[in-house]
Amino acid sequence: MTTVTEPEVRETLLDVPLAPLRPSLEAVLMVADQPLDAVALATAVGYPVEEVVSELQLLAEEYDEQGRGFELRNVAGGWRYYTREEYAAVVEGFVLEGQQARLTQAALETLAVVAYKQPVSRARVSAIRGVNVDGVMRTLLNRGLVEEAGQDESTGAHLYRTTSYFLERIGVESIDELPELAPYLPDLADMEDELERVASGSQPHPAESHPESHPQSHPETPEVGPSTEPDGGTEPT
Repeated sequence: MTTVTEPEVRETLLDVPLAPLRPSLEAVLMVADQPLDAVALATAVGYPVEEVVSELQLLAEEYDEQGRGFELRNVAGGWRYYTREEYAAVVEGFVLEGQQARLTQAALETLAVVAYKQPVSRARVSAIRGVNVDGVMRTLLNRGLVEEAGQDESTGAHLYRTTSYFLERIGVESIDELPELAPYLPDLADMEDELERVASGSQPHPAESHPESHPQSHPETPEVGPSTEPDGGTEPT
């Protein structure tokens, strides 16, 4: 049986010139946008996994002893820098400066429609709300509350859904924990039939002419048309 020597193992690890271990780890972790496991870090810096793990633990202890504003954590099998909890208020003030605008009622209503009807197209959201929601949808996308979820197979329209950040903000684990409000939203199929009738300029079928089905008999029903939300979905605090 062939025995693999330590130099041969190290040679297979080295895709970059060998540099001092500690600063190499710090440099890689500084640019990481997600936690990195020990194997990924060892491959990046060209050192055996055991040495990397030992050095990571020493770094974490050193940062704690020095009282640095950040710490090195091993969370869910991956290492990453985090700001310390006691400085959360400082970080929050910096990150949120100039971004304290609250969502408007229009944006909240749009977000609710997406949450209960997802995945849903922008046109369907507009149909339910009775107004063009392009502006508020852009705001929800920029805030990370909504994301694209593929395309509708029949129409090719982009579909949207809520994000994990949305769940985090409202304090639930999944959309299954949302209050049972979906049955109170208008039926999408009925709304689309009405939109097609309005767009074609056709008159309602005689069977639809009784007061209970005529759209003008319900003043509280929002008018479906080309109107647009008066704002982008935020209001200053």
